[in-house]
Amino acid sequence: MEASTNKIQLERTSDFVVPEPHVGIRRVLTYGTFDLLHFGHIRLLQRAASLGDYLIVALSTDEFNAGKGKTSFYPYEVRREMLEAIRYVDLVIPENSWEQKLDDVRNYHVDVVCMGGDWVGSDRFEYLREACELVYLDRTPGISTTQVKNQLGYES
Repeated sequence: MEASTNKIQLERTSDFVVPEPHVGIRRVLTYGTFDLLHFGHIRLLQRAASLGDYLIVALSTDEFNAGKGKTSFYPYEVRREMLEAIRYVDLVIPENSWEQKLDDVRNYHVDVVCMGGDWVGSDRFEYLREACELVYLDRTPGISTTQVKNQLGYES
């Protein structure tokens, strides 16, 4: 008889790995730019990961950020590489548009979407309650990317 494992079965797609449905695995998804990675980001990712067994981070692409009037200090590929190095993060996928969220929930078999508390009540996320659990996490006091950029004199 074969010994069973708790490893997630994965299938390869273009440039990222998609977790296949697996009974007992609770998948969590969060979205963000994660520019100038700081301890507030790490704490958010740690708390998001604690909500399940597999954490997916949808990372805003440079093109998506440009459409929102934002510029990141680091390009997408560098931000992706940094997130992939964090032990709480299992998978990083590109966030290309506001509209992709429901497809992400379905395609990645997501059980929980979590976001920072500043998104509470936002139409950008509330509709996801029909497809999964929605959790808002308080931001870490005393730190934000905007604050770091201001202290460094960076104009975004």
